[in-house]
Amino acid sequence: MYKQIDSNKRKTVFLMVIFITFVLVLGYFFGELSGYGYAGVVLAAIIAFIMTLVSYYSGDKVALATTGAKEIKKEDNPYVYRMVENLCITAGLPLPKIYLINDSAPNAFATGRDPEHASIALTTGLIDSLENEELEGVIAHELSHVKNYDIRIMMVVIVLVGVVALLSDMFVRIKIFGNRNNKGNAGAIIAIVGLVLMILSPLIAKVIQLAVSRKREYLADASGSLLTRYPAGLANALEKISKYKNPMKRAGTATAHLFIANPYFSAKKFASKLFMTHPPIEERIKKLRGMA
Repeated sequence: MYKQIDSNKRKTVFLMVIFITFVLVLGYFFGELSGYGYAGVVLAAIIAFIMTLVSYYSGDKVALATTGAKEIKKEDNPYVYRMVENLCITAGLPLPKIYLINDSAPNAFATGRDPEHASIALTTGLIDSLENEELEGVIAHELSHVKNYDIRIMMVVIVLVGVVALLSDMFVRIKIFGNRNNKGNAGAIIAIVGLVLMILSPLIAKVIQLAVSRKREYLADASGSLLTRYPAGLANALEKISKYKNPMKRAGTATAHLFIANPYFSAKKFASKLFMTHPPIEERIKKLRGMA
């Protein structure tokens, strides 16, 4: 378990370094081609940061509302409430708000900018279909997202994606094709490389964002298993979840990455691994079975 946790943390840091380097390189080409230096990069960063900040403080409410989640108290479902409560005590976390989603598809997600402002949502299908140890494994996974500050990490990633998208849009709008900083052959090469990079950059940024998201899922699997000391519980839960092929009723593309498993299931069956919001469940189960 510790080996898996350390490995996934290193991989996340590596991906973040690549992403930041990519944005800096993109900023360099933008400055070279536009003649505006780094002013455009700074402006794009400010706009993306403001947009993400709004999402950061209100995104949890939007995610819960779009899925139709309803908050519960202990008297509404003592079984689920006490399980979350006990795991929070074990993990040293404050008790998050607990929500239920009336949906037969087994799934769950956690949201919130930090442990003090966290929420966890479970579908009724998840609660009905899983045994005690399996449900405990899923809840521990979601609480690990909270403890690992995954929402905060993804906020940084989304800011970087926003910067890339804005720079690409600005590249087109200011018509850089007539390079005002032409420096002979070197300038032409920079212009060609910059043009290709600007066109492909939104796609590259999205691929890196999804890669970071998948690594955080692996990390939450390992951290959750460390919390329960029973990896088989989560592995069994994922096996049951993977057998349910109908998509959730009210899951949106904007919130799909939050769930413990892709809420669309069969709809994403043929998608490339590069564009998957989650690692393949088979790989996650294999890693969990190999933990000791």
